[in-house]
This record gives sequence, structure tokens and C-alpha cells, in this order.
Amino acid sequence: MRSAKSMEKGGWRTLPAEGRTGDAPEWPLTAAADRELDLWDGLWAKPQAVAWEDMGQELEVALFVRTLAEAERADARLDVKKMVRGYLDSLGLSVAGMNRNRWKIAPAADEPVTDDPVSAAPVRRPSARDRLKVVPSGEGT
Repeated sequence: MRSAKSMEKGGWRTLPAEGRTGDAPEWPLTAAADRELDLWDGLWAKPQAVAWEDMGQELEVALFVRTLAEAERADARLDVKKMVRGYLDSLGLSVAGMNRNRWKIAPAADEPVTDDPVSAAPVRRPSARDRLKVVPSGEGT
């Protein structure tokens, strides 16, 4: 459930940049492999985990972890890999999923917060074309 203070204009929820604090919930499935427990602990430290906890999604996250661990295997079936993609979206772990859930991550504490769109615009890195330079044709050599 979304708390009133975490909702903003337009129905977007801002998740804390520092992620969820505290220990991961108890693993809800049958015995977990070491890889599953590593993934589980890492996921519960993400900003999205604040929302999962509010909505009681421990089982869904655990099923994602188990499926992801299976999809990582070299011989993983294509349908398992497709399931991972669906979980990424539904749990807000992809850009599309974040947008569909109407979640955004707050700026990190050390980043200045600004409403000025010019100063907030990302700095454009030179493209490959910008980095090209003209080389003399070699006449006279």
C-alpha cells in the first residue's frame, strides 16, 4: 500500500536512493541455493524493495530470484529467460517497469536537487562523429 506521504503529484512514488534498510525478509520458499540467497539479499537492498515490502511481495520476489538463478545457467530454456523479463518489469527492476509502476528514485543525498531544467539536463558526451578528426591526405610525403 502506498502511503500518502510517499505519493507525489500525478501518482508517482519516489523511492529512496539509498534503498531499503534492514535485513532481507525470511526466504519464503523451499531451501535456497547460495546463489539464490545472494540475489535475495541484494534485491532487498534496492530502492524498489521499499515498495515490495509495502505491498507484501516477498513471494513474488522469491519466485523471481529462483527463476533468475535458473536463467543464469548456460543451458537455461528460453521460456525461463522470458519469465525473468516479465518479473523485471512487474517488480520495477527495468525502466519500463519503473514507468509502469509510476516509481522514480530520489536523487542521491550527495546530488544537488534542482528544478532548473537547464542545469538538470545531462551533459552530452561527444559522439563518435564528434571525436573524428581530419587527417591530411599524405600529399608531399
